[in-house]
Order: sequence, then C-alpha cells, then structure tokens
Amino acid sequence: MKNPKGKVYLVGAGPGDCDLMTVRSHKLLSQAEVLIYDALIDIPQLELIPVTCRKIEVGKRGGKPSTQQQEINRLLVEQCKLGKQVVRLKSGDPFIFGRSSSEIQALITAGCEFEVVPGISSVLAAPLLAGIPLTDPVMSRCFAVMSAHEPDALEWEALVRIETLVILMGGRNLSEIIWQLQKHGRSPETPIAIIRDCSRPEQKIWIGTLFNIVQQTAGQSLSPCAIVIGEVVRLREYLIGSENTNMSVKPVISNNSQPLAGKTILVTRAASQSGQFSDRLQQLGARAIEMPALVIGAPSTWEPLDRAIAQLSSFHWLILTSHNAVDWFFERLQAKGKDARSLSGIKIAVVGKKTAESLRSHSLQPDFIPPNFVADSLVENFPDNLQNCKILFPRVESGGREVLVKEFTAKGAQVIEVPAYQSCCPETIAPIALAALQNKAVNIITFASSKTVHNFCNLIEKKPELSLSEDWLENVCIASIGPETSKSCLKLLGKVDVEATEYTLDGLTEAIVQWATKYQTL
Repeated sequence: MKNPKGKVYLVGAGPGDCDLMTVRSHKLLSQAEVLIYDALIDIPQLELIPVTCRKIEVGKRGGKPSTQQQEINRLLVEQCKLGKQVVRLKSGDPFIFGRSSSEIQALITAGCEFEVVPGISSVLAAPLLAGIPLTDPVMSRCFAVMSAHEPDALEWEALVRIETLVILMGGRNLSEIIWQLQKHGRSPETPIAIIRDCSRPEQKIWIGTLFNIVQQTAGQSLSPCAIVIGEVVRLREYLIGSENTNMSVKPVISNNSQPLAGKTILVTRAASQSGQFSDRLQQLGARAIEMPALVIGAPSTWEPLDRAIAQLSSFHWLILTSHNAVDWFFERLQAKGKDARSLSGIKIAVVGKKTAESLRSHSLQPDFIPPNFVADSLVENFPDNLQNCKILFPRVESGGREVLVKEFTAKGAQVIEVPAYQSCCPETIAPIALAALQNKAVNIITFASSKTVHNFCNLIEKKPELSLSEDWLENVCIASIGPETSKSCLKLLGKVDVEATEYTLDGLTEAIVQWATKYQTL
C-alpha cells in the first residue's frame, strides 16, 4: 500500500505574537503532523499544533550551534515522502531573509508538493508596534530594507541617500552600522529606534540618535531586533504621546506595562461562561487559554422544578446562589408560560454581584445579598425569622453544598431543593490547553468553584499521554475565587497561591494582578 501523499507548507509565523499570524497559518498548524520550526518561534505558537505532531527545531542562532541548511532540506523532503503534512514554520515572512529558496529548490528536485504561506515580517510589524510609520508625505517617501549580518557587503554610499532605513540582524553590528552611516554623510543627530522582541511581552524600544544610541544600549542584548533610522522616528512622539517617548538611557517598554504581560493563564470555567473573564485577563496583558472544566446543561428531570413553579405562591423566599441558577430557573419559568410577575410577594436572596446582575437582567431586584459573597453567609445574615419560613432553592443537580440546607433547616425553615441545571465534567481537554500543560507554558491556573478543581484533576488523570512530571505545579500559581474553592485546591493540588478577597471574578482578577505585581518585583 502506497504512503498517503505528503505536502510541505512553508509558513510565515509573523513577528512573534500568535494573534498576528494569518488565519491560514493557524489552520495549517492545527492540522500539522510534522513541525519543523525556527529558533525564534514562541511556545504559544507551538501550542496551536496537535499533541501528536512531531516537533523538530532547526533554527539558527547567532554564535550558537545551528542546523545546517542541507540538513533542513533533507528533513523536509524525507518527511514529505513519508506522506506527512509538514509545516515549515519560519519567523516573519518566508520570503524576507527566510532562506526559502534553498528549501523550495530541494522540494522541487525531489518532486515534493509544497505551498508558501505569507506572514507579517518584523520589517513592517516592529516599526508599527513601536508607533513609527515607515512612510510620510514629507519625511519619508520611500524606505529600504536590509540585513546587516554582513555590513561590509552593503552599499552604504547609496543607502545614506534613502530617507528611511530598516535594518534586520543588526544588533551585534550596531557600532559598525552607526560608523558607516556617519562616515558616508548621515548627520549624528539622525533619529534611530531599536525595537527588540517586537510583538512579544518582553518587547523593548530604545529611541536615540546616531550620536548616542551605542552608549544607550551598551551592555544590552539587542537580538532579535529591527533598527529604524530616519526622521520618521520623531513621529512616534506625536502618534503615541511624549510620555511614552524616551530619548535617554533607559529603554522604552512598549507593551510590557500591563500588569499581566507575559503571563499565560489557564481559565477553567465552563465554555459558556469563560469569555468575559478571559477577555478581562487579556486586556491586562495576559494570554488566556480556556480549558473548560465544566459543562452546564439541563437537569436529568424537570419534574421537581416544575412542581415548585406550579406552587410559587406558597413560598416566602427564593434563593439563587449563582447566575446559572438564575438563568436556568427563569428559562424554565418561561417554558411553563410564566414570567417575573409570578414571583410577586416572594422575596429573593442572591449570593454575589454577578448573580444579582443576572437577576436584574430579568427586571428584578434582590431583596437580600449577604455581605460576604459565599452561600454560608446567607444563613448567618438572613434578614427574616426562619421559623416556619418556606424557601425555594433551585440549584445544581449534584455537587452543591449541603451545609446551606442543613443550617436553614436547623433554624426552622422548610427548604425545597430542586435541580435547575447540571454541571458535568467535559470528556476532553482543549488541544491548546493540553499542549500548554505539556510544554510547561502555563503560569497561572484559575479556579472559580470547587467543582472546577475536581473536574480539572479528573481530566488530568484521564490523560496519561500528558506525561506531566511530578514537579509540573512547582512554578504554577494556583488562583482560587474563595475559601471553599481553596479547600479543594489544597486537598487535590496541594497548594493555593492566590485567593480572592472579594469572592467574585473581579476579585479573582484583582488578586491575580496583585500577585503578578509582587512577583515581578522580587
């Protein structure tokens, strides 16, 4: 039987941030069987590939042992002939200083099918992310791009006449570049910007002139960097504000001022609930990876809730301890032909701000919110005499806290518990979360309930292929939304690093930011 037909995709990975890769690139990475990648490719980009994909690093690093181009060519041909879908992931764009010609020639000679997929080069991305336009009607009607890996090979006499220069691979030869430019007539006052690690959380920018830039960057590692030379550098002050422009010794930090910059955070909430939380973390600079540890759905039977809805007028209080309880209760209320008017004369207690917001979305105000956003605080601070009080308590079908019902009952209340929804453990782990755990790329894991902790651990145990080392949690921050969740973290994971003071997602976010700020100053 013949091997399936293989194909090689020469894919541009862009400048570093996987969000700046093309949709086509993301799709190819998710289907790759073999990945042959450059040294500058980041772990977040590698997380996009399937767990079963074979990864081979062949990148070239200045001053370090590098894979010979002939060997890279051989690997591409070999894997293609084995029938594999091969992604050759190259930094930036494959056709800009990407050494693609040699690889394509080898593939053509061997009769291998291939496709070239463009990427955003740091030639364009680095100046843009630093707030420097490469062209301007007055200051720059054209720009030239070059590699300064071998500065003696460049035609400096011609280059100095071009208004804007963009130089890659020039960090190690900065002094030679500055000397050549001034020798051939460029003014020492010519502005220059050096952008290192563009688009990555650790991106840094130095702004200076040909006269002082070498002194400014003395002792700094400048690779990988893009160098922009010309009057357009001065436009940065007008485009992003003078407070972000620094012409002195200290480097300007472009996108690293966000408190969670550089942090990869695993979010374990249900897929239907994680979006806003993930968005908030990303706004603070984090990379949020969603690993749903809950699946929310209908209970196994509606009969108990339906009976309670039919007898609503007999209840004194309705207790809702989560926005899931609110949403599913009102969905069923509507399904039975009723609406909020059916709750006339019934007081409503809720736990937490988000639950209160969910209730208000149904045009109802809660009558009572306990001061501490946990269910236990309900009984302790309940505003009514509980003797002979009839309470309707729609809740999760299994795994909820029994102590609440026991304490209400002990004080004389009649509590009618009815399942309004069910939360189950997912069957699988999202591939990107799986890869992040395998690659030890996760800095923080968030838990918003005890059940997410239990389900997370169950998912990990179900995946023996994860092959996590015994110390995989050593450098991972475990962040809990409150005391009960923390108890589960301690029991199952052996530690809690962060616990929210206010037991809400906003409180959890604030606690994570405080931890990250403290961690960065250590």
